[in-house]
Amino acid sequence: MSLYAVVNPATGDEVREYPTATDKQIAEALASAQQAYRGWSKTSTVAQRAALIRKVAALHSERREALAEIINREMGKTVEGALGEIDFSAAIYEYYADNAEKFLADEPIDLLDGEGSAIIRRGPVGVLLGIMPWNYPYYQVARFAGPNLVLGNTIVLKHAPQCPESAAAIQKIYDDAGFPTGAYVNVYATNDQVATAIADPRVQGVSLTGSERAGAAVAEIAGRNLKKVVLELGGCDPFIVLSTDDLDATVDAAIAGRFENTGQACNAAKRFIVAADIYDEFLTKFTARVLETAGELAPLSSVAAAKRLGEQVDRAVADGATLVSSGERKGAHFPPGVLTGVSSDSASYREELFGPVACVYKAAGEDEAVELANDTPFGLGSYVFTTDAEQATRVADKIEAGMVYVNLVGADGVELPFGGVKRSGFGRELGRFGIDEFVNKKLIRIG
Repeated sequence: MSLYAVVNPATGDEVREYPTATDKQIAEALASAQQAYRGWSKTSTVAQRAALIRKVAALHSERREALAEIINREMGKTVEGALGEIDFSAAIYEYYADNAEKFLADEPIDLLDGEGSAIIRRGPVGVLLGIMPWNYPYYQVARFAGPNLVLGNTIVLKHAPQCPESAAAIQKIYDDAGFPTGAYVNVYATNDQVATAIADPRVQGVSLTGSERAGAAVAEIAGRNLKKVVLELGGCDPFIVLSTDDLDATVDAAIAGRFENTGQACNAAKRFIVAADIYDEFLTKFTARVLETAGELAPLSSVAAAKRLGEQVDRAVADGATLVSSGERKGAHFPPGVLTGVSSDSASYREELFGPVACVYKAAGEDEAVELANDTPFGLGSYVFTTDAEQATRVADKIEAGMVYVNLVGADGVELPFGGVKRSGFGRELGRFGIDEFVNKKLIRIG
């Protein structure tokens, strides 16, 4: 079987194979992207590039049903969930089309000494390599490619091996939008070819969304070759419940925070840390709701992903945890479940469980809740539920994460920066910060 293939996780059937790129094709892709940077990028205006990105947004909206069907069969996402992802992707492109000129406007500097003036002029740096995951095939590309193409960087994009059809659909959108050859180039590359591309002097930066292992490998090669990287890696996000006026609504939020995309989101709530005085009632209600989701969930992205999650859960149970589950795994379909009593000595304690399993912990109070929240190598997102506004601010300040959401879930927005700290990576995407990562902040001083 080819490295790049569509295998429907719901059935296990292989739908179509896509040929892996040859070394010659990779070389041609890099050359094409470099040519586009030297030509199109240098001669086009921000307004012209924004107009092209606006067409990309429109084509996502026009083709949303067909695009949704593609990822439904590629990685199992429900059609409804896929449509939501595509709409969000279109909104990202629209956002950068609307705001590019403002974000990239010259920034004056107040001189402390001397005559004349000084400005910072933001411009592109060149060819960028994007390495994207399977869990959000359109959204992940949008938040990387949208701002950088508006800026004038050119893109070589290596998508996940199980998402070749959506990768081809995105390429067609860029082509049909009117981007010149080389501005956006999809490649079905191997890991070895990616390593070679990172080292290529034409590539000026790398953006990866993926696993901790992949991030470490990419960062090592990039560092050796003095290339900037943006890494959005895993998460083991805490969901802290300290107090609530409506426990049912809080449980609803907990369910939504854990089970979006069948729990396959790096910023999903995964560890539920609940104050002792409401722990028992929360656990009872939450567990009942988790079990109720059994008939609503899509399969995981692959049988391999389901097996990996099963191994993690089994290890936690072997190390003393208690599992309440809706049943047994069937292929890529994984039964939702709740783990309690996960030992800090278990390897599973510090791992990301990428699927419909929630870990619930009891905290004696605010300090212990924060300690538990921070007792992880990851630091991506986090959630705090409390009726005390001062406590919310205090806890938010103490949490070691790139993002904190207070009394709400599912509040991601195109204008809100996304990224983490610790082993969740570094750099930001979305919002103003998303266009400011791969940029030459050029000083121009005039006497």
